[in-house]
Amino acid sequence: MKVIGLIIVLVCGGLLISGTSDFPEWSDPSSPASTYLSPHYIEKTMEETSVPNIVTAVLADYRGYDTMFETTVVFSAAMACFFLLRIFKSSQKKVEERLYRHIPTGVTLRIKKGGKLPEASYEFERIDSAWVPHDLIIQTTTRLIMPFVQLFALYVIAHGHHSPGGGFQGGVILGAAVILFAISRNLRAAIQRMGERASAILCAAGVFIYAGTGFLCLLMNANYLDYSALGGILGVDPITARSHGILIVEIGVGLSVMTAMIWIYYNLSSVGKHDEGL
Repeated sequence: MKVIGLIIVLVCGGLLISGTSDFPEWSDPSSPASTYLSPHYIEKTMEETSVPNIVTAVLADYRGYDTMFETTVVFSAAMACFFLLRIFKSSQKKVEERLYRHIPTGVTLRIKKGGKLPEASYEFERIDSAWVPHDLIIQTTTRLIMPFVQLFALYVIAHGHHSPGGGFQGGVILGAAVILFAISRNLRAAIQRMGERASAILCAAGVFIYAGTGFLCLLMNANYLDYSALGGILGVDPITARSHGILIVEIGVGLSVMTAMIWIYYNLSSVGKHDEGL
């Protein structure tokens, strides 16, 4: 079986390499991209989309199909981690012992199987079996900077079509903020604030926002992802509607990227158990 797989990989790789012979030379000024596409984007982007950021206009408008499927790939990666790694409580081995920290004194208690667990007590905090020292400075600093990180991420998404940024960048920053919180505290504290179910629903919702925008354009008797058709709904001219359409799909991208990062982190850091992790 390994030999067959190796042969398939070599054949496919050979076909892909042979196809590169039809590509234009590197940095060839007479290539189609240099003689038509690039000059058109540079000269006409502002006129056709009302978007100063040419990169965002290309990604979310001119080649919107490609970016939509990139967002779908991100969602698929999160789904793959879920199906490959997720272990539900009924399938997990029973924990022999748990560690708890007495918050007022800092004393650590080791409670073995059968002992009473202080789950609902405000004086005790459960800690992972791979014990990490309690660091009030790190936790407090993280809580203070997280709102600013999240605010900056929202700015990157909302302003990505007018300056450097966009849905992918903003989504990564939003996801990193939650992961930072999980690392500074513990995995369970992060899951309480952004659960697995919420992550899955929001990740799918981000893809739905992107794809749904395209279907809305179809309902307006226009091409798929032709945002100019949304002008009547948004109350703006067709050119400005393309700018607003880019913002809408960027929000969907940011939502999917953020939650996919969180979802993947939950499964990788806890080996699918969602009980203890980095």
